[in-house]
Amino acid sequence: MANTYSQLFYHLVFSTKGRLKLIEQEIEDRVWSYIGGVARKHNLTSLQVGGIEDHIHALVMTKPVVAPYQIPQWLKGDSSKWIHSEFPTINAFNWQDGYGLFSVSKSIVPSVIEYIKNQREHHTVQTFEEEYISLLKLHKIDYDERYIFD
Repeated sequence: MANTYSQLFYHLVFSTKGRLKLIEQEIEDRVWSYIGGVARKHNLTSLQVGGIEDHIHALVMTKPVVAPYQIPQWLKGDSSKWIHSEFPTINAFNWQDGYGLFSVSKSIVPSVIEYIKNQREHHTVQTFEEEYISLLKLHKIDYDERYIFD
């Protein structure tokens, strides 16, 4: 085989530290756009970024030269610095230490995009904690309830 072809999609989920509701609706579009820009800066294709006041979802596509752990490192690190400089009144802002990173098949990419777009509506019936546990179960990821929301 002369050429290499790949499509790797990742659905990343992480919250603000302590799930504090710090990303107010007035600034969320700027935050989501900035995170999409961070993805592009690191040669990721940002397909959808969104969330609500206390957490974020990002769907990105990447080449196999990117280690999956780098994706949250870049998106969280760069956006945290930007949020602190752009919105100094949100001095309590930090992202949680951990994250969920789920591989996604291209066949469900459109569904994941719609899911991310509809976060505000989705969270009228389900908390972030319930959503996160359901994603872990959907992807059959083992977890210890004692440490999941530290």
